[in-house]
Amino acid sequence: MRFVELSTTGVKVSELCLGAMMFAGRCDYKVSEEIVNAALDHAVNFIDTAAAYSGGACEEYLGKILKGKRDKVFLGTKVVKGIDRRSILESIDESLVRLQTDYVDLYMIHWPVQGMNTTEVMEALNKTVASGKVRFVGCCNYPAWLVAHSNAVAERNGWAKLICNQVAYNLFERGVEVEILPQAIAEKIAINTYRPLAVGLLAGKFDSTSPMPSGARGATDSRVITWLSQYGASIERFNKFATGRGIHPANLAIAWVRRSEAVTCPIVGASSLRQLEETIPGFEINLTEEEYALVTDMFGTEVKEEGHQLFPGLKNNFPRLRRNLHLVSD
Repeated sequence: MRFVELSTTGVKVSELCLGAMMFAGRCDYKVSEEIVNAALDHAVNFIDTAAAYSGGACEEYLGKILKGKRDKVFLGTKVVKGIDRRSILESIDESLVRLQTDYVDLYMIHWPVQGMNTTEVMEALNKTVASGKVRFVGCCNYPAWLVAHSNAVAERNGWAKLICNQVAYNLFERGVEVEILPQAIAEKIAINTYRPLAVGLLAGKFDSTSPMPSGARGATDSRVITWLSQYGASIERFNKFATGRGIHPANLAIAWVRRSEAVTCPIVGASSLRQLEETIPGFEINLTEEEYALVTDMFGTEVKEEGHQLFPGLKNNFPRLRRNLHLVSD
């Protein structure tokens, strides 16, 4: 397992971040414990959860599982009630009780909300750090401008800054390539990506010609039904490409996400030990530039903007600037 620095913290975490979203929902305590122990055996030390998962039961599972192992894990969770000052401060206390720990390593805003007060949010997050209950703070699902705005507020006041942005990224969902990934490179924001397997569509679970597997999460997920109808032929090509190279489709999907130098840690969620074991080899596969381009071109899902194509005789192209990972050198 490769270890990477999380932003500029000096902390090294496993490139694979274990997502615990399925715990207490799609898998019981015994299976959840098996998954965590297997991940630790593979040198995974980064675990992501949230108070919202299974109504807090996910955190409770982890609290029990990590007894006697807490010092081996970099543990992240998220605000649940709201993002006003009171909710942020109450949520961390409740999470610490469920997790049976005195602190979490990373505390994140789960989603931004309409009309949020960024000064109030950043001040409350800073208070969790100052109290010793949190080591670092971050966010999930923030547009690039909101990360920059929030950190400007923090810098003006001498408060803890957001060190990471947790976002969806896979061969279907590529919106973060516009400004969010370039910002990550320029400002050293850690990008931890969830849904790398696109709800199982990139794990070889589904195809457009077969019925949905009984009990599969995707059977009730509208994204699976929609993407399968839109990209069924692309998924078949993707699966054949993986088979032709002797690798599991899930490994190819993970390798594709890892290929971006702006991505810090793909988050892998598992509801069975088998699922975890299937994804780990993907962290050992490094796609060549040609392989990456071939896989990317199978789907044609790059964010479409008029003017993104290159026009003869025109030097400047704003849509391409918004995707440029190396626009600045300082």
